[in-house]
Amino acid sequence: MPLLKKTPFTLREPPKDLKPDEIVYQVRFTKEIFRNYQAYLNRLNLYRQRIWSCKISGKVNLTYEEALVSEKNATEKVQEIPKELVAPALRIIQYSMLSLKDLADTIATKLQENLFVGAELQGRKDGALCPCKVVKVLEEGSAKIKYEVAWLDENNKIMETSVVKRDNLEWKKFPLSRRMLKPFIRNSIYRSSPWVLHNNVAQKHGISCDPPQELKGKFFIQNGLVVCNKKRKDAENGKNNEEGGKRKKKRVQGEEVEATKMEIVNEMENNRVNYPIDDLLVQPGADDPVFTDRPSPSRDFNIQMECVGDLLVVWDFCCSFGRMLYLSPSTLEDLENAVCHKESNLSLIVEMHSALLRLLIKDKSEYFLALQKRNRKMKITLVNWAEYLCDFLELINVPDLSIHTTTIKRGHYGLLDVRDKLSILRALVNQVLETDLLREKLGEHIEQRQALVATRRGEAVEEGRRRKEEKDRSKAETLEDKGVNGSAKESAKGNLNVSANEKNHFENGERAKELNEKVISAPENHISDKSDSHGSDTASKKTKQTAAEILDENVKNLSSKMGGKQLKQETKEVDKRSKEQRREHFEREMEKRVLRTNSLGKDRNYNRYWWFRRDGRIFVESSDSEQWGYYSSKEELDAFMGSLNCKGEREKALEAQLQKLYSRICVELQKRSKDLDQKIAVEEEAVLRRSTRVRALPRENTANAFLRYANKWKEE
Repeated sequence: MPLLKKTPFTLREPPKDLKPDEIVYQVRFTKEIFRNYQAYLNRLNLYRQRIWSCKISGKVNLTYEEALVSEKNATEKVQEIPKELVAPALRIIQYSMLSLKDLADTIATKLQENLFVGAELQGRKDGALCPCKVVKVLEEGSAKIKYEVAWLDENNKIMETSVVKRDNLEWKKFPLSRRMLKPFIRNSIYRSSPWVLHNNVAQKHGISCDPPQELKGKFFIQNGLVVCNKKRKDAENGKNNEEGGKRKKKRVQGEEVEATKMEIVNEMENNRVNYPIDDLLVQPGADDPVFTDRPSPSRDFNIQMECVGDLLVVWDFCCSFGRMLYLSPSTLEDLENAVCHKESNLSLIVEMHSALLRLLIKDKSEYFLALQKRNRKMKITLVNWAEYLCDFLELINVPDLSIHTTTIKRGHYGLLDVRDKLSILRALVNQVLETDLLREKLGEHIEQRQALVATRRGEAVEEGRRRKEEKDRSKAETLEDKGVNGSAKESAKGNLNVSANEKNHFENGERAKELNEKVISAPENHISDKSDSHGSDTASKKTKQTAAEILDENVKNLSSKMGGKQLKQETKEVDKRSKEQRREHFEREMEKRVLRTNSLGKDRNYNRYWWFRRDGRIFVESSDSEQWGYYSSKEELDAFMGSLNCKGEREKALEAQLQKLYSRICVELQKRSKDLDQKIAVEEEAVLRRSTRVRALPRENTANAFLRYANKWKEE
């Protein structure tokens, strides 16, 4: 059962008084039944939040449904563990104080020494390693355990049997891995530190449930469960607080009942649904836009429909990590045509297999050790690549693939079925995904992406600071402009007052005569008064001149202000273009440091949509992954986007993602359409030349481009 924030979650029990004709709402994947629609939507929204974790694998940030699928897959892996190794592994787990990683390593190390009947091994016979199988475990008193083994030929048929010591046997491929052991440990225990098995699991395999002597002082058993000694006091005081707990429980239950009543009242009063909701619950409404008919995707693949998924996985991985593999990218059509071709040594096929195998050798993995035991040279060429591929198929020991080793060794790889070719490539990719080299590369990509995000965040902070400074500066300039205009008005007002005073002065003639007489009678005063009068005229002229200068300055400021506005507008446009360029650069750099390719989203029927930038098409994967199709034109994309109903959660998210990438997708679609038109024109021209027998230089046939593939990034 999935965990809610790493704690157990109890499902809602069905109502006991349901009537046969009563309308209810049921959650599809939990089978919970609700009478109230809003309560049903609330629970559904809870299940769709990424707050759930898988109890067995430990994966977090999942939806409830994803956690269910993860638990199912993890349970299937746990069941692959040989039954003979289950009990010894459980004995190591019981009351262990190690961390999960150390515990898994300890189990794997100790169990490698335990051989069981049916174990497939390699034994030393006549100085060479030969495949064998344990038939019987022999014990000879105090001596070391010996094993009776059956020696096998190339077809896994028994040739003879003999008794062999443990030192002369080694695992061909150990059936346990840390990847399998961690889910096995989580599935078998109910608590950690110490790890304690479920009682039924321990009893089934005859393992004691009593804590060891060194843990008895720290832990005690209560109701068959191991409880930390720190909680003993709480356990002893539990009876005293039982009545208070019951009262509290009744109060909480009463509050839940009242809350449910309030939800029903609100539902009746509002009679509305808060969108978006689950797509399958969306009903046609009067306010809905006119939806276009959803176009049918094209399905004209050259390979079988069930192989399209493997083809996309292999192609996308090899293109995404081409620099690491020293493998230059190819088009999806080239890879599709290459796997359909019957020639065995096609350059594209050889280089792809060789690049993946070389990475396994560099990783010093099991494949590298197997090659060392066979005294292989660590150099893969066009001549010997098939031998190295057969060594890989024998190592992974998948029956459906191992049967083709004879055909490949004879040099007839091209005669294999397309399914088998893609299955081999998919197995190689899966093996490379588990290498330490790829994990290191992904770790580097994560660090680089984090650095890019931090740089982007710093630019955003700096841009915000710059905007604030510009805002403060513009505010200060506005206040300064207001101050200048105010002083100009005061100066103009003073000039008007001066003119008025002069007018009154000259109109008063008597006052002018008196002033003249005083000037004649007093020469000294005349000189001084004259100078004062001249000074007053000069001051008046200066005042008028200052007002004119201020007016000119205001005009200049106004024109410069208008020019400044235009300059600011141009600066904003430049900043906008620069911001767009920085955003595109950021997205390009993030794409270079790829981690995984995610789907664009899902539609109402859970069909997934994929977009690969190097191909341009939008691929459609059915909910059961059995059908594939694609959209290859802008018109199909527009029609598809017009058919999405944003009232549904899945289609709303899908539409938002398509809008975000719309311009880029359209560019790739138009480029693809242009290339296709050019290809058709070339083919028509070739037909015309043949019919008219016009002598002209032959052009390259784009349909056979995969035959001319050359690995430009090949490691020297």
